Amino acid sequence: MFETSALISVFVTLFVVVDPIGLTPMFIALTQGTSNAHRRLVAIRGCVVAAVLLTVFGLAGETILAGVGITMPAFQIAGGILLFLTALDMLFDRRTKRRAGHADAVPDPSVFPLAMPLIAGPGAMATMILLVGETSDWSGILAVHLAMLAVLLIAFILFLFATPFERALGPTGTMVITRLLGMLLAALSVQFVLNGIQGAGLI
Repeated sequence: MFETSALISVFVTLFVVVDPIGLTPMFIALTQGTSNAHRRLVAIRGCVVAAVLLTVFGLAGETILAGVGITMPAFQIAGGILLFLTALDMLFDRRTKRRAGHADAVPDPSVFPLAMPLIAGPGAMATMILLVGETSDWSGILAVHLAMLAVLLIAFILFLFATPFERALGPTGTMVITRLLGMLLAALSVQFVLNGIQGAGLI
């Protein structure tokens, strides 16, 4: 049986890695100017896709990566590059300009970059692989995945409060936060790349 203390440790580890609290302002920035219904749909889809990805990596992550000849460092570098492109959009407000040119276009960041690599990023996937690898039976594997689902549920609940947060910030505050988070996201993406390079033994 999986001990309660071990379950708490797994939950805390995944909570820190996924960081639902830190993701909430990022969610606001990615869905800026959209309706409550659309935000709710993005939150549901993003969390569900992230749950599927983390479950797959928890059960067969090492096998999948090894099967296609991809190492975790390479996966981290690729995720960092993709995340950097999203950061550029946030910094230079390219998403708003695209929406102005396509009035009917509604941004859908649920799969990318929300589900992956923000929620189910290389760190979270690697953590799932490591945590499952430390268990010796199916009860432990189930406990790890239940802890992961609990973390994603917290993230979803926080995402639902995105609209009141944005309303409190106002247009100017939202714009400032979006630019700031774009810079932080760019730094995070570079850190992903550096971690991948270090993991590959290049530095």
